[in-house]
Amino acid sequence: MPHFICRQRKRYAEEHIQKAGVAIETQGFTFVTSGRKRESLTGNATLHLYPHFRPILEFKGAMDYLTAEISTSKQKKFSLVTFVDTPGLVDGDMVYPFDVNAAITWLGEQADLVFVFFDPMGQALCKRTLNIVEKLSETSGDKLRFYLSKADEAGKDTDRQRVMMQIVQELCRRPGLNKCGFDMPTIYIPNPQKPSRCVNQIDVVCETIEKTINQAVQKTLDQLEKDCDLICSTISSRLEQDRADVTHNKSVRLHSFLCGALGIFLPALFILSFIVNTFSQEQLDELLGEGPSRTLFVFTGIIMYIWDWIPEDGQVLFVIVFGAFCYLLLFLAKYFAGRGNKTLTKKEKRTMAEYSDYIQDIVKTKKGNLYDWYLQQCAAESDF
Repeated sequence: MPHFICRQRKRYAEEHIQKAGVAIETQGFTFVTSGRKRESLTGNATLHLYPHFRPILEFKGAMDYLTAEISTSKQKKFSLVTFVDTPGLVDGDMVYPFDVNAAITWLGEQADLVFVFFDPMGQALCKRTLNIVEKLSETSGDKLRFYLSKADEAGKDTDRQRVMMQIVQELCRRPGLNKCGFDMPTIYIPNPQKPSRCVNQIDVVCETIEKTINQAVQKTLDQLEKDCDLICSTISSRLEQDRADVTHNKSVRLHSFLCGALGIFLPALFILSFIVNTFSQEQLDELLGEGPSRTLFVFTGIIMYIWDWIPEDGQVLFVIVFGAFCYLLLFLAKYFAGRGNKTLTKKEKRTMAEYSDYIQDIVKTKKGNLYDWYLQQCAAESDF
């Protein structure tokens, strides 16, 4: 749903929701949206209604100045719009209970449109307002729309032109706002008791809103397709990475097993050689049988041959080096055992595959149907 920061809603919703006047009417943020029942919500309820705006809690104190007005109006496309009424801004010693500049800037970045209304009777050119507008123009310049509100109260045509020239001059002094293609329609709420000859372009505001709604539908459908592709590619990459991790884990487990087996087998064989050397061949044949005893005698014989080959004064050093080598093998076994990567369980892989199939078969198909349905409302039947 598009979100707009602005300070005019009566004309669009055809209902009195917020006060309008020369004085600063609000110190907080008011969300104006469509609903089944006319209701006013406080800060906590507002964030339950708009959970994606919870980051505003980072601005200490803003929670207490957050409200929502739910209207039952069915005018135009009001059900597809959420307006955000921002605090009135003044210069001087005015103290706000929260960082109003940062809060408005953050909300402006979230909105689809930012309406800036210059009030000829109020504080339109206050430094605080222009600072925020200039800040928003750096990141959201394409969202900004400028209007001269309450244009019928600006006096004669010459007075109105003078006011607009003052506003344009003030904007041109700021590099961030001095851009070509500047437009500032004059708008006001018609009063039958006070007819005015001033051109009222308030319908332009409504057209801008509805055009943005239509563009938001297209952007949402396009973004849905991108998100589907991103999710599917992420799942595919994750499953491919999991297969690589499984292969890697098999390799490190094999290394761990070989190092561990050698780390245990070699010292065991070394000790066993000395034990077997105390028995004669006949005794081994009686204990183990002729075949196993001969095999054992060959292996232990090799160890004893190497041992006898080592000089007596070097045998202690050999035992130390041999023990260190076996310890190194056990250390490597433990090291390789800890080098394995975490892999997905069968349930996780099945779930991810189901998600991918659901997106490909259901979500993308529904997105295509929605796009066709949307275009059928815009284009001629002969185009389909």
